[in-house]
Amino acid sequence: MHDADEALALNALGWILTDEPRAERLVALTGLAPETLRESLGERTTLAAILSFLTAHEADLVACAVGLDIKPEDIAAAAHRLSGDERIDT
Repeated sequence: MHDADEALALNALGWILTDEPRAERLVALTGLAPETLRESLGERTTLAAILSFLTAHEADLVACAVGLDIKPEDIAAAAHRLSGDERIDT
């Protein structure tokens, strides 16, 4: 796993958690309860789920990219790598 992808997922999670409705959507759509999320932050599947949550909703993807000062496609590429799809690499 790329350390940069891990860091990006954690930064994205921080961004997601700054908005309560968005955070609640993350929990609802991923099935990760807050305590489970905390316990599994080092797991590739959890980090992939965080980024996949963003890539599934373009408005959040773009807003997160702006908030983190990166390109939306960088978030999408990291999501693919974390989910095990190594075909997309930046």
